[in-house]
Amino acid sequence: MWDDAVTGYDFGPSHPMDPVRLALTMELVRAFGLDRSVDVVSAKPAGDSTLRLVHREDYVAAVRAASADPTHADQDYGLGTLDDPAFAGMHEASALIAGLSVGAAEAVWRGTATRAVNFTGGLHHAMPGAAAGFCVYNDASLAIARLLELGAERVAYLDVDVHHGDGVQTAFWDDPRVLTISLHEHPRTLFPGTGWPEETGAQGPAEGTAVNVALPAGTGDAGWLRAFHAVVPELLAEFRPQVLVTQHGADTHFEDPLAHLAVSLDAQRAVQLACRGLADEHVENGRWVALGGGGYAVVDVVPRSWTHLVAIVAGADVPPATHVPPSWRDLVYARTRQPAPRRMTDGRWPVTWRAWEDGYDPEDRLDQAVLATRRAAFPLRGLLV
Repeated sequence: MWDDAVTGYDFGPSHPMDPVRLALTMELVRAFGLDRSVDVVSAKPAGDSTLRLVHREDYVAAVRAASADPTHADQDYGLGTLDDPAFAGMHEASALIAGLSVGAAEAVWRGTATRAVNFTGGLHHAMPGAAAGFCVYNDASLAIARLLELGAERVAYLDVDVHHGDGVQTAFWDDPRVLTISLHEHPRTLFPGTGWPEETGAQGPAEGTAVNVALPAGTGDAGWLRAFHAVVPELLAEFRPQVLVTQHGADTHFEDPLAHLAVSLDAQRAVQLACRGLADEHVENGRWVALGGGGYAVVDVVPRSWTHLVAIVAGADVPPATHVPPSWRDLVYARTRQPAPRRMTDGRWPVTWRAWEDGYDPEDRLDQAVLATRRAAFPLRGLLV
């Protein structure tokens, strides 16, 4: 899913969410010829009826008003804040990104495609009635809500952004048709301060449909992958989703300026590959919608990470040791006056980790975090701790 107009989602020159990260990603996708391995399509911006699947009518009206006149942004709706400054055209750009994710969901549900990717999406912090965390409309929630509207009975949402996927969890907190899984830095040390293991969904039929892994600050490749494989495969095998929606924020990377994990591009790529394998194994007809998310090392990390994601969705994997095309490196310097990376990962491939079945270390903070999640959520799903 791509439309040049997504770069209009622009909070201004001093904001960390620089839309150049989207343009550079698409140019790197083209430099590798991946746009010839997939159907590159746009979609209509999400209309009011679609936005209201998740967002309150008064909030959409407030976004429209701030979009038309940023000086009248209403901070009661999270608009005009340091995180979410109002800008002209905000509604149109946000609705377009949402429309691309909804279009991706419709394509996989209707069988137009088995997999779809919208790396411009993954704006997972937006709430039903407020902007938050650089996110205006929650395209991930809207895509899931559209799947439910089309008849899906089981949708799994997996979020590996460094920040908790709080907006998506909130949207489906009491809906047993949606399983949300989020691996993120511990809420004690990072925005939004939610995503504790004890957050497991509303009491009743939805209890056990929210799963949170709160990772210690400083977690690196081996711990991140250990946590992922200790939690995600069993849950997907039990839930048997009809569609898997994944969010791949690149801000887990050790170079990201806004967080405190120490994950490499190699590990991010390993999780992307794992998601493809899990979709093929556990999801009806292999339906997979992959989204972007956070990521504020906008030259060194984001374009490479999401180009790997596009390649993996397309089944045209870019080997880790591949050199970055010189034409793209020249483009990066022309656009940003920054030197571009020379190869497609950080040189840590193959990444290894210790399987959960190999034993629990009670003194290891990572193992403590994983066990806390399994104890809180797994029994509610009929799984062994």
